Amino acid sequence: MEPRSGCPINAAVEVLGDRWSMLVLRDVIFGDRRHFRALLTGSVEGIASNILADRLVRLVEAGLLTRGTAARGQRARYSLTEAGIQTLPIIYALGNWGLDWRPGSEELRSRQRLMREEGPAFIEELMDELRVRHLGAPPKPHDGPGPFDRLAAAHAAAAGQEHPDRRRPDPPG
Repeated sequence: MEPRSGCPINAAVEVLGDRWSMLVLRDVIFGDRRHFRALLTGSVEGIASNILADRLVRLVEAGLLTRGTAARGQRARYSLTEAGIQTLPIIYALGNWGLDWRPGSEELRSRQRLMREEGPAFIEELMDELRVRHLGAPPKPHDGPGPFDRLAAAHAAAAGQEHPDRRRPDPPG
């Protein structure tokens, strides 16, 4: 996909500048939604199936996602490329702007607050974990819970729930 001009801002906006592309990337990154159905049903904003299909094609063509081959009757799995992983700082910056200037629910803002509090090192840690999940990179050692566990815990706390890993198992029977 050739940009309309040589301006790097224009080239980025042509790929990332519409609402749905950014939200699809958000859901792949933070929701670990890797299949069409999960992206469709997991969208808080209610993306239409035809829009989702179009954005997935565009994101694959732009080199931000790859689409795994699926045998007949199986679901294709989408993965981030390094270029897709590198959108995380952009999404982070947009989220910070949204925290400062737009209203929203405490539950949905909790992850962004945690990222802001943790700072750039946390974003790098998230990107490293995405490389493990999507590119098969070896995991980097870290002390304590990983970045996605910390995000899930922040979200669960804001929602007034226990983090799934901290719940006692249901009694048998």
